[in-house]
Amino acid sequence: MEGLSQSFRALGDPTRLRILRLLAEAPLNVSELVSLVGVAQSSVSHHLGKLKGLDLIREERQAGFTFYSLDVDEKDPRWPLVQLARQADDEAGDLARLNDLLRQREDRQALNEKLLEPGQSWFLWARALASLLPPLNVVDFGCGTGVLTVEMARWAKRVTAIDANKDVLEQARDRADREEVRNVTFLCEDLHRLSLPDRKYDLVVISQSLHHVEAPPRVLQEAARILVPGGRIVLMELMPHEEKWVQQRLGHRHLGFEPEALKKVLEESGFRQVQLTTHARDGASPFRVFLLTGVRR
Repeated sequence: MEGLSQSFRALGDPTRLRILRLLAEAPLNVSELVSLVGVAQSSVSHHLGKLKGLDLIREERQAGFTFYSLDVDEKDPRWPLVQLARQADDEAGDLARLNDLLRQREDRQALNEKLLEPGQSWFLWARALASLLPPLNVVDFGCGTGVLTVEMARWAKRVTAIDANKDVLEQARDRADREEVRNVTFLCEDLHRLSLPDRKYDLVVISQSLHHVEAPPRVLQEAARILVPGGRIVLMELMPHEEKWVQQRLGHRHLGFEPEALKKVLEESGFRQVQLTTHARDGASPFRVFLLTGVRR
């Protein structure tokens, strides 16, 4: 009863109640909460300390940031309190700002995950270099929300974008529509077993998608199967890492790959002239990437 009484008293503060409601919707870090609630960082940290002290929220370290999230479920006697907070009128417009923030976060994540963009000039350089390529039939394995798909469609003859997740594939379609890109075919399929014909495509791009699949060698065999002789593969992946939170939050099945081991799998799958390029670690990021390219025998 004492714990319940303390929780009621703690949530008597309107700002604290707003923070709890936001954390009930999505994990957020201090900077994000400051931008949403509009109070000083010291004040937000103070409120978070109170909520954490009552075991209403928990904190988790992810990629260099501390994220806070709700630590109460339906079995907790304080759950009705949380429900009341969620159902209260959003007079300050917190939830609308949260939706915008989550959309921006998703776009940044897709950009970092798929392109590892060092700056906006990346797009200009990519388009300039791509204009030198012949028109190719390209397949994007694990297209996600379509950031890379749309960029490739600007120079490719046609792009076939594949993802097993219907929701992100719909986002990719919406992105292509917004950019008025018409030369993309979207397929919701398992990368281990594709319906695409043999020896039809010029280029397969696998940009940080292999760590999401159950059996990477099988996916690389599919890539070899659909490529014309002399067709190419471009594969970007993560080095081995210890960030286990990506498995639950981002759906990663593998915590990176040893580059030489993946190079060997490519060669065993039917590729020759396999070249490996590594990338330096990006600042405080725990992730480091490498690039493999090869030619279909």
